[in-house]
Amino acid sequence: METNNDKAQAIANEVKKMVMELQRMGRTDLLLRAISVPVLEELRIEAAKTSLSRLRITSDYHFILTDYGKEVIMTPVHKALYLFFLNHPEGVEFKDLVDHSEEITRLYKATTNGSLDIEKINETVSRLVNPTDNAINEKCSRIKAAFAEHMDEYALKYYMISSHVTRYFNNSARVWFKRLKVITLPRHLVIKEYE
Repeated sequence: METNNDKAQAIANEVKKMVMELQRMGRTDLLLRAISVPVLEELRIEAAKTSLSRLRITSDYHFILTDYGKEVIMTPVHKALYLFFLNHPEGVEFKDLVDHSEEITRLYKATTNGSLDIEKINETVSRLVNPTDNAINEKCSRIKAAFAEHMDEYALKYYMISSHVTRYFNNSARVWFKRLKVITLPRHLVIKEYE
């Protein structure tokens, strides 16, 4: 009896033969049309998974891409924000960050190693969790840029704080959307030495 995996493998083998035949004929134009650009993007992202580095966060909050042999340089506030989103793999909407002020403050204090006074920390966190302030977007852009120095755009999608939209119905005719921000890096690749 053929399983779904067997069937999928048989289809993959057939597709591989057809791809090789089109390549042999020099018809990559038809291959691209058959695959489509959106599917090609998905394949590139899937291929990037195999080249993802482990992210080691040391006890003194250095962010090391161990398989690349590189350190991601960020300021304490960027590190705190990144740690916060690592702690929430389910994602958090920016508008709900105010509910997490204490956790963000605690992480920020930890990453500064006492180099900032509490007033400065509280002021920064207050701006981060304020939905009318653009500070959170600026910080996420800076985090993305810090990781982008060490990897291609496909691997970067796993390390950056990105959007994930969830649609749900609330016992009404209306459709509601949650605009969650998440880090999609598989958590088994994250090594936390600070806990």
